Amino acid sequence: MSSLNGTSATTSGGGGGAATATATGDDPSTSGGLRKTLLKAGKQPNQATQIHDHSETNGAGGGGGGTSLFGAVAGQQPNGSSVNNSDNNGDLSNTGSESNNRENEEAEFMLASSRFSTGQRDILRLIGQHLRLLGLDKTTETLIKESGCLLEHPTAATFCQLIMRGQWDQAESTLERLKSIMGQSQNDITNMRFLILEQKYLEFLEDGKILEALKCLRDELAPLKYNTERLHELSSFLMCPDQTNLKTLSKWAGKSELSRKALMDKLQTFLPPNIMLPPRRLEALLMQSIEYQCEKCPYHNFKEKFGVDEWCFLRDHECSKDDFPSVTLQILNEHCDEVWFCKFSNNGKKLATGSKDGCLIVWDVDPDTYKLTLNKSYDDHSYGVALVAWSPDDRYLIVCGTEECSELWVWDVENKVLKKKLNNSHEESLTSAAWFPDGQSFVTGGIKGHFYNCDLDGNIKETWEGVRVRGLQTIPNDNGLVLAADNLKRIRAYNFRDLTDSNLIQEDFQIVSFTLNKSGTQCLISVASQGVHLWDVKDKCLVRRFQGSVQNNYMNFSTFGGAGEIYIASGSEDNKVYIWNIRHETPICVLEGHTRSVTCVSWNPEVPGMIVSASDDGTLRVWGPKCKLDANSSLNIGNHHQSLATAMNAGNNSNNNIEMNNNQHNVANNAVHNHTLMNFSGGPQGPSSSSSSSSSADRARLFASERFLSRSNDPSSQQQTQQQQQQQQQQPQSSNSRTDRSTPV
Repeated sequence: MSSLNGTSATTSGGGGGAATATATGDDPSTSGGLRKTLLKAGKQPNQATQIHDHSETNGAGGGGGGTSLFGAVAGQQPNGSSVNNSDNNGDLSNTGSESNNRENEEAEFMLASSRFSTGQRDILRLIGQHLRLLGLDKTTETLIKESGCLLEHPTAATFCQLIMRGQWDQAESTLERLKSIMGQSQNDITNMRFLILEQKYLEFLEDGKILEALKCLRDELAPLKYNTERLHELSSFLMCPDQTNLKTLSKWAGKSELSRKALMDKLQTFLPPNIMLPPRRLEALLMQSIEYQCEKCPYHNFKEKFGVDEWCFLRDHECSKDDFPSVTLQILNEHCDEVWFCKFSNNGKKLATGSKDGCLIVWDVDPDTYKLTLNKSYDDHSYGVALVAWSPDDRYLIVCGTEECSELWVWDVENKVLKKKLNNSHEESLTSAAWFPDGQSFVTGGIKGHFYNCDLDGNIKETWEGVRVRGLQTIPNDNGLVLAADNLKRIRAYNFRDLTDSNLIQEDFQIVSFTLNKSGTQCLISVASQGVHLWDVKDKCLVRRFQGSVQNNYMNFSTFGGAGEIYIASGSEDNKVYIWNIRHETPICVLEGHTRSVTCVSWNPEVPGMIVSASDDGTLRVWGPKCKLDANSSLNIGNHHQSLATAMNAGNNSNNNIEMNNNQHNVANNAVHNHTLMNFSGGPQGPSSSSSSSSSADRARLFASERFLSRSNDPSSQQQTQQQQQQQQQQPQSSNSRTDRSTPV
């Protein structure tokens, strides 16, 4: 315990004279003796400001007979007997003069700290504790000396020293003195004693003192009749053959400063903060400030937790919008028709997209550049790909079609083969599916009243008749509970284990789609004519209505996302993507670039800054922070220079063979035109096109690129395309067109 040198305190008296306060002749263990000391120092009793909260008397004797400022002064028993205290050299002294010195110092601290308020004294104590943790002991001593604010109660400081030195008997005696100051229950005191004796017992075992350990266990720990289960576990450690086995079984660090410090941290949780500050209290408060500022920052989207050493406290924290996914990084044109669905895998390494053209495409995700490259294309989905569901281990993909589709596909993405195709009856409609958490079975259903629980081989395990399913989700960590939206504007819970069901959520308008967060505690619903609603699953209550997006006629799939899933993203029929913070109703970001309705948005679960949107304009857009755009632009410039160099080399070799020259010239022109198209399609943000990264080995992508370029270069083809588009707008749409997936209002 840090203290001042000297044995007296000099203060100004009533007429300006100096008076010296000593404790001689007065009993400092009583409040009456302390009052006399203060009067000798020239202070009235009501002028003496207490150092901190634990200076209040505990009323042990009633009236004026209670304990003094610190209860029993460090170095003294309540009855006046002395206890060993440690000095700077580690020796213990029990002389009466040291007790008197400490009593005088306490009185001096009381008078010196009277100019500080309670809050100011708390701040000084926090600063002093932090300075001591940094090893600035002299600075800490100066702070205590000048402010007069003790960091901790003298008796608590002595208790801490005894614990760190392993002087267990004295520590138990000091604990008895602390009991009168703490005001804690007897159960807390027993718990503290048990922890002390446990450390003592384990250290005996490590030292090979089996008899002493057995005596401690039998005569000291057992009589406490506390935590019998732990007591039996401790007794089993007597059979440990060596120290290594003892430390492993007991999960104990051994007889060291580390284990004693851990013990003191546990004991400190029972001590009131006015007796002894909690460990690293200032750091804990600063961490709370960091978390609060991150929570209030609308664009703070980082998975990493920031520590005190990495934070700037000189100004309030606020992330830039440039750090948030707000610019287009890539435009994908591989689909030949409306893109209806997109979904990242659970590990964030792949993306699956489905289109009206009947093609399912799986993309590889580069987490560094946020680029997508084609992995595999799966065709022959005759009614289009309306929904995709990843298995929990990301090995399988379920593909569902439109309302006219009675088929369901299970693709083995790992081996790139079809696992199973379900087609029980042509009258069925399987438009939605969801995996159970074990990944060995799934549920599927549709608007025509079919609702099945199937295994991986497509065998139907359970059937729920008469449920017109509009959407399905399974509850995490519950292999049997399914949430299903139906035509009655509600979401019901279906338990396939005992075949029971119950109402969960009731909306006023038709439910278009819904999804759950990772924990299954919140439900995000797209509602016709209403937009996006957030519900609490446990309390079955509406939490928030998000404003801005347009939801009228078409299917729309929203998503949770960002670090900690604190953001929500949704497409809109006004061709935009809206992003909200989960705590606010108004959008914090609106992404523009699509030319037709945005049908689906997916947020990468492992890369918080990466979003992909699907649209009826036939494109996918990758959104990310501006820094990724700058990095990708530099890479694209390098690719452009390489393409020009290839074209020049082709021109230089033209004299060798005319036919070869023409072929190479066409390749060069296509390369340059492809890059120009990439920059043009991105607009002012300059996103890169996936066509620039096409592999010559991928025939499907090469064919699509050549077809697109040929149509772009042929004016007659462009005019014909425009005429076809006008005719399509005038004619009613086909049976598997987008309107068939619209929601009646």
